[in-house]
Amino acid sequence: MNHKHKKGWIFLFLCPPLILLAVTFIVMSLWNCLLPEILGVKTITFWQAMGILVLSKILFGGFHFGKGMKDFKERKMRQRMAELSPEEREKFKEVWRNKCSGGFFNRNNG
Repeated sequence: MNHKHKKGWIFLFLCPPLILLAVTFIVMSLWNCLLPEILGVKTITFWQAMGILVLSKILFGGFHFGKGMKDFKERKMRQRMAELSPEEREKFKEVWRNKCSGGFFNRNNG
């Protein structure tokens, strides 16, 4: 393994925790600069800011820094579609049209 390749792995390993630390510090700083004055709440510690970030992730599913898995799934689906013949592709589209046309908002109230 050459030296340049090792640096790439080190960067990939260290980058996410460094981003988390930086974002946590930014959240803590903004909270402590703004909210005590505006809302009269107490200041928070670094670990409380990290807890708020984790709770936000759980509740709202945010922090999408990259497309990651969604991008991978789209590429895989495009690849599968490209491998289908035109007839198979039309049949696939028709099946999904039929599945999606019976959705909640498309139902007839009879």
